[in-house]
Formats: sequence, C-alpha cells, structure tokens
Amino acid sequence: MRKLVALMVLFLFCTGIASAAKNELRIFTWSEYMDEAKFAADFQAATGIKVIIDNYESNEDMLAKLQAGGVSQYDIIIPSMYVLPILKGLKLIQPINHSKIPNLKNLMPQFKKISDDMDNKYSAAWQWGTVGVMYNKEHVTDAAAADWSIVFDPAKQAKSFWLMDDIRSSFNQAFCYLGLPVNSTNPQDIKKAADLLRKVKNSKNCLGFKTGVGGKNDVVAGTADVAIVYNGDAMREVLENPKKFGYVVPKQGGDFWVDVMAVPAKAPNPEAAHKWINWILDPKIGAELSNYNSYATPNQASLPFIEKEQRENTGIYPSDDVMKKLNPIIDVGNAMRLYDEAWTYVKSR
Repeated sequence: MRKLVALMVLFLFCTGIASAAKNELRIFTWSEYMDEAKFAADFQAATGIKVIIDNYESNEDMLAKLQAGGVSQYDIIIPSMYVLPILKGLKLIQPINHSKIPNLKNLMPQFKKISDDMDNKYSAAWQWGTVGVMYNKEHVTDAAAADWSIVFDPAKQAKSFWLMDDIRSSFNQAFCYLGLPVNSTNPQDIKKAADLLRKVKNSKNCLGFKTGVGGKNDVVAGTADVAIVYNGDAMREVLENPKKFGYVVPKQGGDFWVDVMAVPAKAPNPEAAHKWINWILDPKIGAELSNYNSYATPNQASLPFIEKEQRENTGIYPSDDVMKKLNPIIDVGNAMRLYDEAWTYVKSR
C-alpha cells in the first residue's frame, strides 16, 4: 500500500512538473535586449504561457551555461550567428519546425540565406547591428572618434576608454586598424592583433575590457570618455542626448553581427519556443522590439512600423557607404583555437 501511495505521489509530482513546463517559456538572452517585463506579459496574454528570462553578457558565457546543463533548462537562446556552427557541432541546438513559424516569411531575403545557417534550418534572425565607438562629445571630437586610433594609437587615444570584452569583435577591430583581413585565420595576423590588444590594454588610458552595456553605462556616468560597444547600446543614449553622446563606426571599417533565436537540443518546452519565434516575427511585435532596443530589424514586414527617428538614423541603419566597410563575423573553424589562445595571452599579461 505504501509503495502504491508513493508511486501515486511521484506520478502527481511528475505530472505537475510536466504541466508547469507546458505553461512556461524559459529564455536565455543578452541583457537590455528587450523590454523584458512588457514582452513577458504580452506573450503570456497572447498565449497563456508564462515567460522566465535569464541574462548573459557574452556568447562565451552562454555556451558555458548550456554545456553545464542549461541545454535542458532553456527553451530559447539568442546567440550570435557565427556561434551556430559551434552550437550545432556540440549538439546543443535542434532544428526548428518551419510549419509552426509561418511568420518566417517576413524575414528579409538576406536573413534567410546566411552562410552559417542556410534556409533557417536552426534559427531565425532576431536583430542585427554594428560595433563601434561611443563617445562623450564634451571630451572627444567627432573626427577623433571616427578613427580606430582613438583607442589603438597611444598618441591619439582618448584619456579614458573601455575595450570590448568580446573575443571576435576585439580582434576584428585590431585587424581593421592594422589593415589586416577581418576574420583572418592567418596565425601571424592573429599574433599581430593580439600583441596590439595586449599593448593597448596595458596603456595608461585603457580601463580594460568590458561588455557593451557596461562600457556604455560608464560613458553615460562620465567615468569613461570612450567605449567600444554594440550600436544599440549606444544609440538609446545618443537618441536621448545627441549633443552629449555620439556613436560611429570608424573609417577603417569593422564588423556587423546578426543575433538569432534558436532552440536548445533538450528544451523542456519546444512548442512554446516555436510560438515565441513566430510571435516575435509578427510585424508589429518585431517593430516594437527594435524601437525599444535601437537595433535594426531583420523583419521586412516590421519596417513600416519602425519609428521615423530610428529608421533614418545611420547609427542604426548604416548608409551604403558604411555597409561597404563592414564584414559579417563568420565562423573561423579550427582557427578558433588560435583565437582562444591569443585571447588568453591578451587578458593575462
């Protein structure tokens, strides 16, 4: 009898967990990437599914958490596109079911044919943007900020600045300044960039490495004159106070990125994950997302609903001339080992 009662209790407990999982969506995403409280409430109102959101500050943090068990804890992750091959190789994500995401048709053609995930087999685009220089106009001129020498040349450096705590983007910035190919897999190029980053990190004006949000916050607080940041982090402040803050992609060029929505391989509620992806790709929801975070939308159907001030701002939607100077961050395959070793060298000395 006791065994029967115990089995019944266990059954009811497991049923309760399963029921809770069906009514919950767990999202793992970058901080300050959406109006979390509002989007959670709106999605729950639309679907009856409760949203729980956790944050990370880098792709590396996200990968580490997934490998430590997060692959079975989250239903949606938002990695950068170039990380997808790594996630696929480690079997950390699953293919998405297009029949459950009719709003995939709203994506711009260029976001349906990205080399790291052709035809959206594993992902759907979330937002895209650039990396550049956010600066305090009271201390840094527009012309000075528009050159990577603002951080890399000791004679022209800002008096206080943060480098970006992002391995691939930081190396690409150094490559651009040195006139080397972005995304280079040449060991000598990687070494030259690492030597430059280490030298700059140890310069008297450098405050170190910080995430885009953290660097932005210090420029706003007045404790840094310059920070290398994601454009959306900067643009929210620039739009509010254009006379004090600026953002620019330096003239030597840089990289642009695409972040995507993907479903972990052992997601507890993949059905809810697909509902979320389809909901985000709704024209008005997609526009609401971009209007909040000041990043560019990959959703063609959302463009008519983007605020005019943002749609016409080249800090968010770069001009054709700027786009010609930008390169996508791409998977570098086995060369990533060289980057990891070089990054350790930069950070530890």
